[in-house]
Amino acid sequence: MRYATTKSQGGGRPRAHRAGTNPGLVLAVMALALGCGRVRAVDGEGSAQALSAFREAQARFKRQPAAIEPAWQFGRACFDLAEFATNSTERAGIADQGVAACRQALQQDTNSAPAQYYLGMNLAQLARTKGFGALKIVDQMEREFERARKLDETFDYAGADRNLGLLYRDTPAVISIGSRTKAREHLQKAVELAPQYPENMLNLVEALLKWGDRSEARRQLKALDDAWAAAKARFAGPAWEATWADWEARRLQARKKTAEPAHIPSPKQ
Repeated sequence: MRYATTKSQGGGRPRAHRAGTNPGLVLAVMALALGCGRVRAVDGEGSAQALSAFREAQARFKRQPAAIEPAWQFGRACFDLAEFATNSTERAGIADQGVAACRQALQQDTNSAPAQYYLGMNLAQLARTKGFGALKIVDQMEREFERARKLDETFDYAGADRNLGLLYRDTPAVISIGSRTKAREHLQKAVELAPQYPENMLNLVEALLKWGDRSEARRQLKALDDAWAAAKARFAGPAWEATWADWEARRLQARKKTAEPAHIPSPKQ
């Protein structure tokens, strides 16, 4: 997830940039937190931007504690800043503030899609600080994103479907909610709802490659290539530079994988 401060439809914008008893689940939750909005580049400039936005949103929230929008916007700022945390204690402390703000907003309006959405996002940050305890939080994340999707499936460029798809794709099926069928359904839905947002199609292409469906991955990659120039024009400016660097690298990697010869298992001796 990458964050900056540029506005777009539905609250979407570019995002800034452990071992436990169940490292697979922890890695999956980390992947979700990095895929919800794709924040990656952890640098001084991005950290300063996130901190400034956090303080501004926090001040507004304190001035208008009963208002819905300042609450969920503070939740968004908490998610952004948590991405730059240097340790689990710091990340959990920031995410807890975001969770509390979004829940406060939902007490005022249970139909606030942004509050539901950023509640799920901050829960993802919180889950990154847990080991096996992330299991319970994953279930909460699933519920919040489902609620957000039902309230406004277009918010943050189909963010709820995008996040659900990543959650179902990357969490284990045996001990958690992992499901290839559900992952594919939600990742495809995100592409259908917001095909102009490269993140959605990249997630689907990467999932298809993970599942060994190269022909469909090639088809989706071709669609992504066809839409690339228009997306470049739409999501333009300094705030999107880190995001585009990530998208370019992932598209190149996907292209390499689709071009690789299929692996043919050697015959049994």
